[in-house]
Amino acid sequence: MPPDAGPAISRAEHRQIQAAAFDRIGADYETAFPHKEGQIAAVSWVIDRLQPGARVLDAGCGTGVPSARQFADAGMNVVGTDISPVMLGLARRNVPEATFTEMDTLDISRELGEFDAAVAFFSLLMLPRADIPAALGKLRAVLVPGGWLALAMVEGDIDDAPVPFIGGPLRVTGYPRAQLREVVTAAGFTVLHEDSLSYAPASPDVLPEVQLTLCCQRT
Repeated sequence: MPPDAGPAISRAEHRQIQAAAFDRIGADYETAFPHKEGQIAAVSWVIDRLQPGARVLDAGCGTGVPSARQFADAGMNVVGTDISPVMLGLARRNVPEATFTEMDTLDISRELGEFDAAVAFFSLLMLPRADIPAALGKLRAVLVPGGWLALAMVEGDIDDAPVPFIGGPLRVTGYPRAQLREVVTAAGFTVLHEDSLSYAPASPDVLPEVQLTLCCQRT
């Protein structure tokens, strides 16, 4: 069974904790997580299936590096969302040709338009398990039929557990890899490619982790 996540909190309180963590970290995030080979490879996988000018959603865009930058360099029309105003400010500076909006993944809708592809790198793990199918459903709803999705999460059997993270609190969810595939498939995606990577962050405040990346197509 997953470890106890502690006392329940409201969605607004949850978002405030998560956003505050990334506002605090800011540009130090790139120092703590300097190597993103798995993420870069997944974006390349998506780019190989798109035409220049395709619309791509980066859900939980962070600083815009590397994903939004990589898509923009490939000639894609990029829209990024994040709950951290500080991260969005960095993303706008790093990828000025993209459009960035302060938005929770659970609030994504067709108001943003329709997308040929979406990516969600380590943004879904910021949600409780109870909300992740709904978040995947939001991503599916804005994708064109047959659209592409790449996502990454940390492997683990935890649900909205408080963890220390670069000088402050953060709440994190993980899945064993077989269960993650099941959740993504049940949300209406076919998993076409899967990868895992043992990762040791550069910051001593962050524990080593196994990162799972799934490349999928909307069914």
